[in-house]
Amino acid sequence: MNKLLILSADADKYSTFIRSADLPQLEVSSTRDVHSAKELINECNIALGDPPLLSEVLTSADRLEWVQSGWAGVEQLCEPGLRRDYILTSAKGMFGTLVSEYVMTYLFAFERRVFRMRSNQLKRHWKPLSYRLAKDMTLGIVGLGSIGRQLAITARHFGLRVTGLNRSGKPCEAVEKVYTVDEIAAFLRAPDYVVITLPATPQTNQLINSDTLRMMKPESVLMNVGRGNSVNEADLVSALEGGVIGGAVLDVFEHEPLPQESPLWQMPNVCITPHMAATSFPEDIAEVFIHNYQRYLRKETLQHVVDFELGY
Repeated sequence: MNKLLILSADADKYSTFIRSADLPQLEVSSTRDVHSAKELINECNIALGDPPLLSEVLTSADRLEWVQSGWAGVEQLCEPGLRRDYILTSAKGMFGTLVSEYVMTYLFAFERRVFRMRSNQLKRHWKPLSYRLAKDMTLGIVGLGSIGRQLAITARHFGLRVTGLNRSGKPCEAVEKVYTVDEIAAFLRAPDYVVITLPATPQTNQLINSDTLRMMKPESVLMNVGRGNSVNEADLVSALEGGVIGGAVLDVFEHEPLPQESPLWQMPNVCITPHMAATSFPEDIAEVFIHNYQRYLRKETLQHVVDFELGY
């Protein structure tokens, strides 16, 4: 008999969906409390849930064989010094559509002057404003994993030119040209919007800093929907204040929640959202787990296995 521990803020929802699947040879326990989880996980060989919570109970899991993350990001489970003697799978492939909706929402809000139009409306001020067509703009995507690839397809649907940057420079569907990190200056030169979809790894840390921000066009907008470690926020504030770039849309930050004293809150050319561009919906993650569990029973390779060294 396999024993599953669900440890998540959404433990009850996960439990309902997974129990309703009536999976064979599976006994399910669930909790939102780390203290309770430390007692339950001793008997469990499988765990599912939120990486920050799961990272606190790994040392108590004597029988652990497989962990299914409920999130796309698993950096809390890949920290140096944490155990790695189990299979870790993530929720890859679940968030591309959600992130694409978010990015295109803000891109067109900027281009169609939605915020200025709203301000004019409140002042009863009738003033048509100019805007650009999608076909006349370039979207640059930093990171061409499952999220970046889906974003490229969505952007092309609207007619944008799409370029990308990844480690290998390997061609990607819907991306006109893919650059390597060594070619970042050439990559950043063209996009009107630069979207970061990177995971949190040592290699992605502070990739966007004062030097790389100066490589962007003065009117360009930076969007970060990956992880906050990719952007040096102090350098970004300076670049925004000095007109080095035109604006920013930020869903993730170096420290979350974003500290009240951060200048980013009050900047007129910045949009802030509370890490919600792509929410983990328990019913969707449960489907990922159910599919992987069936593969687990058949002793097949699980989907979305994480490389602990790479962090994704």
